[in-house]
Amino acid sequence: MDRNEKNRLREHIGEHLDVGKSRLTDDEAVFLSDFIDNYDEKYRGRTESRESSFTGWSSDGKYTRTEEFVDTFTDEIGIRQDYSYRDDDGQTGQSSNVLKDARSVLNWFRERD
Repeated sequence: MDRNEKNRLREHIGEHLDVGKSRLTDDEAVFLSDFIDNYDEKYRGRTESRESSFTGWSSDGKYTRTEEFVDTFTDEIGIRQDYSYRDDDGQTGQSSNVLKDARSVLNWFRERD
C-alpha cells in the first residue's frame, strides 16, 4: 500500500475513531476501514455476553464470584463494555467503558480470534 492510500485510509478511520498517534499496519488500516464501512449492517446494535465464576478467599473466608461481561456495538461507531459481578455473600459491583479509539477496537477483535 502506498503512502497516499494509507493516509487516505487513516483519515477515513479518523472520522469515526480516535486514531491519535496509533501506528497501524496496512492490514489493520484495511480492517478498520472495512469495520467502519460495514458497521451499520454487520455490527450496530449487536450484543455479545459471557459469564464466568470463580472461587476465591478474602479475610471473611471463601466466596464465589459470578461475573458478567456484555459488549454492545453502539449507535455511533464504538463498543460499550459493561461489567458486573455478584458474590455469594451479596456484594455486587458494576462498571462501563466505551471503546472509541482505533487500537482498543483492534485489540477487542484480536482477543476474540
